Amino acid sequence: MSLKIRLARFGAKKRPFYRIVVADSRFPRDGRYIEKIGTFNPLLPRDDAERVKFDVDRAKHWLSHGALPTDRVLRFFDAAGLMKREARNNPEKAKPGAKRLEREEAKAAAKVEKAQAAEDAKKAEEEAKKAAAEAAAEAAAAPEPEPAAEEAPAEEAKAEDAKTEEAPAEEAKAEEAPAEDAKTEEAPAEEAKAEEAPAEDAKAEDKAEADKPAE
Repeated sequence: MSLKIRLARFGAKKRPFYRIVVADSRFPRDGRYIEKIGTFNPLLPRDDAERVKFDVDRAKHWLSHGALPTDRVLRFFDAAGLMKREARNNPEKAKPGAKRLEREEAKAAAKVEKAQAAEDAKKAEEEAKKAAAEAAAEAAAAPEPEPAAEEAPAEEAKAEDAKTEEAPAEEAKAEEAPAEDAKTEEAPAEEAKAEEAPAEDAKAEDKAEADKPAE
């Protein structure tokens, strides 16, 4: 018969309470047992002395008779100094599940995006500062606006001179226009003179014939 020192569950629903018992390994977990050697109340704080209680002498007695504690009871015995519990390595159990991996990947992606956004914002701020500094340097290197103000009157004077030059030209054109009108008036007078000249020639011929002696 193989003996086990294990936990048997008692208590109410959602309020567990365990007894530390010595039982046959073939018995059910919450079935009959050979001897009760202690209790375990997981609802109490870890630093509470009433959380784990067991009879050290009876535990040593059953350990000397070949009883094997379960992993949880072995933890209690290791804390009390009765036995040494070797550290276990179960890499498959330590692996996270698929949902946890998805959450971690999403969290990592969000972290990367946040870092990238912060870096982009920092670059944009640096570029804005650089552009502002360049603009300030250009403004400092630019000439003062006074020469431009002096050039404006010069341009106005040029415009006024051009206007004054154009005004006499327009007046000359206006004077030439009456002269042309006078020429047009003289042209009919010359034509009238030209018409009178043949009439005078005809009169002269008539007079010459009258003065001629008759044969």
